[in-house]
Amino acid sequence: MDTTPYWFASVPLPGFPPLVRDVSVDAIVIGGGLTGITAAYLFKRAGMSVALLERGRCAEGDTGHTSAHLTAVTDMRLHTLISDFGEAAARTVWDAGMSAVALIADVVARENIKCDFSLQNGYLHAPARSDDGALAGAVSELQLEAEAAKQLGIPVESVGRVPLFATPGIRFSGQAKFHPRKYLAALLSKIRGDGSCIFENTNADTVSTDPLTVTAGDFTVRGRFLVIATHTPLRGSASGAGALLFQSKLSHYTSYAIRGRFRRENIPDGIFWDTDDPYGYLRIDDAGDPQTACAIYGGQDHKTGQVSSTEARYHALERRLSSLMPAGEITHRWSGQVVETIDGLPYIGPVDKEQFVATGFGGNGMTFGTLAATMALDAAQGRENRWSKLFDIHRKKLIGDAWTYFSENKDYPLHLIHDWFSKGDQGSFNSLPRENGRVFQMGRRRVAAYRAQDGTLTVCSAVCPHMGCTVRWNEAEKTWDCPCLGSRFRATGEVLAGPAEESLEPLAASSVEAPSSESR
Repeated sequence: MDTTPYWFASVPLPGFPPLVRDVSVDAIVIGGGLTGITAAYLFKRAGMSVALLERGRCAEGDTGHTSAHLTAVTDMRLHTLISDFGEAAARTVWDAGMSAVALIADVVARENIKCDFSLQNGYLHAPARSDDGALAGAVSELQLEAEAAKQLGIPVESVGRVPLFATPGIRFSGQAKFHPRKYLAALLSKIRGDGSCIFENTNADTVSTDPLTVTAGDFTVRGRFLVIATHTPLRGSASGAGALLFQSKLSHYTSYAIRGRFRRENIPDGIFWDTDDPYGYLRIDDAGDPQTACAIYGGQDHKTGQVSSTEARYHALERRLSSLMPAGEITHRWSGQVVETIDGLPYIGPVDKEQFVATGFGGNGMTFGTLAATMALDAAQGRENRWSKLFDIHRKKLIGDAWTYFSENKDYPLHLIHDWFSKGDQGSFNSLPRENGRVFQMGRRRVAAYRAQDGTLTVCSAVCPHMGCTVRWNEAEKTWDCPCLGSRFRATGEVLAGPAEESLEPLAASSVEAPSSESR
């Protein structure tokens, strides 16, 4: 199964060299996704020199695995925001999202970016084919949401039959969509020059202070301000215990998406989210042909590394989409990670006067990532920001009580204990098919073995270097996923997504002990 996102295939991005010299700039940005690229663009536009460092290729991490909804409608309902944080905070969250959409619209106009940006109606609706009980519950939730929106002065309209789904819902005007790689390609073209630079395939190994310095291999980047925009923050110069505590406040979920082409008849424009848990989401795009529409449909979320069949998630999406829009062709499938926080709001703000972190965007990565970039610029220039208190990374408690914290982190000890008593595969590497991975028990050691299409065998330690849990094979994405705190690794062991900062330990197949029935 090919799981290359549609965005990758539709627009190539220019390549940038790795860091091969020492550099000194005003601001350093680690992470070449939407947050980091937007921050670097804004720094450069404000007259600052900036160095953007990306471990792999820009816009190919989770930014490249999005469905690219631009919306102020968050995963957390307005009535829940009011209940948990109060009216003022709930309205502030909404305004933050709309501010981000407005900034993207401004940048598109200012730079004349051809990225298919368009304003859209957004529909929150009851799931299709709900039974009577589920439908009644969804309608009740939608009524609460409509009342909460009106209470906050947010224009909404109740809809008896949402287009395409034919279920009750509410309509939010002024939302948007765009092509993220077209947008980011334009921003990348504006960053370099006048002392600013972009480095790909450059891993930030360490961060030190006095002076603020990022070390990447044999070279260093010095600056006055640092933005860590890596989805899951690196430890930076924080203490190991403090960094681990912060990372434990984040939960990693995998979300799936498919894209297809369908006959245009009766398919409206718009972006859609249902009230299911996990919820489904949909966007409709033009296909360059008045008789054809393209649809990106997503959902089927689960905690990373905690399902036995990832391919089944794609099949479920395909069945649901075909029931809405028959006689179509599925052209692309992909998955990405979303990071949730214990209280439902992102963590955006300074760690200290020189370092800034942004993470925990949930399903609103495009809008909260853009917002974070504006907040980073304000912090670098010593300006107050109206959202800084609400999204403060040091906030102690909003609704993230001890029970929420425990329920999101119970996976770590449970999976670790499971690892102690369970056994890996007792067979030999010869039994491993091509394009497959499996965890084998070799004496007292667990190894993650992968056989490529050409028959090449790669063997690594199966122990995640972050917290010591055993990784699991993701059959659809051809990755190793950690079920504890959500780290992901390539089939050949290189780290793809944190919180792990190191790759799986490589092993020589010939040096690994022969399979044994002895458990760890």
